[in-house]
Amino acid sequence: MQRYNKEQQCYEYVSRYQMLSKIMNEEEVLVENNKKQYVQKVLQALESVNSQTFEITNMLLSEGIAIENLVNALISLSYKPLDIQISPVQEKKKKERNFTKEETTAIHGISDEDVKDCPTFAEQARKIAAFIGNADLCGYNSNKFDVPLLVEEFLRTDVEFSLHNRRFIDVQNIFHKMESRTLSGAVKFYLNKNLEDAHTANADTRATLEVLKAQLDKYDGVEYKDSEGNVSVPVVNDMQALADFTNVHRWADLAGHLIYDKQGRVCLNFGKHKGKALEEVFKIEPNYFEWMMRSEFPLSTKRIVSEIRLRSI
Repeated sequence: MQRYNKEQQCYEYVSRYQMLSKIMNEEEVLVENNKKQYVQKVLQALESVNSQTFEITNMLLSEGIAIENLVNALISLSYKPLDIQISPVQEKKKKERNFTKEETTAIHGISDEDVKDCPTFAEQARKIAAFIGNADLCGYNSNKFDVPLLVEEFLRTDVEFSLHNRRFIDVQNIFHKMESRTLSGAVKFYLNKNLEDAHTANADTRATLEVLKAQLDKYDGVEYKDSEGNVSVPVVNDMQALADFTNVHRWADLAGHLIYDKQGRVCLNFGKHKGKALEEVFKIEPNYFEWMMRSEFPLSTKRIVSEIRLRSI
């Protein structure tokens, strides 16, 4: 009942805005300001107000999204909260990684040539919404990707698509929850038994060794293809081979802020200079060293940075 009252309250805000806009149609600035005020009240009513959400709603309003559709989407999302938050690290990676046409085609098999004469989403949005109707939505990683993407595109085209009373089934979440990535889960998967006395030193140590032996047996001769298309048989009874396979990067510091590149140079593993050798960064931006020394990096990281800085002077 509490949710219903909040929904009524939100729609009341929309009605008030519509009435206000008719009375004040000559005062566009005042109407625009009131839009933002009403959306803020809606967010507060839904207990969803935060700086990121408010910033996004203001951006959508400035792009011409109808306030009624925007509020309806916010209300719908409040009924079925989706795990679609993007962390600062993910956002930074998204901005840093720009895929080429060839890379994207290699992933999904669709080229620009294939779709050059096809209609845009905006042209087909109403048909797609009608086709989906009131159906529940199911997919793999759909709660984090497919559904947010779909909602975003419908909002862009100003097509009504309510999430209210719609169920979302994410097969990946079932997989991750039922097949635990803990040591207990590994024992169950590879050894088909339960881990007794989990989190005790002796039990965990013995279980880890048994899991490793089982992995060596299970993946004996099994090929692995990495993100660059290189094929190898990495799980072998060799310490160096296993170390190389289980470490994505060669860390230069314990915190993971610094890594070695293929030439053995120490490179930054974060920020705007990610992937660049420290010596190059100090030449391009000499003040970067002072910034790292002032920032809250571990002392061990600062020591390595200082040694490299001294060598580059």
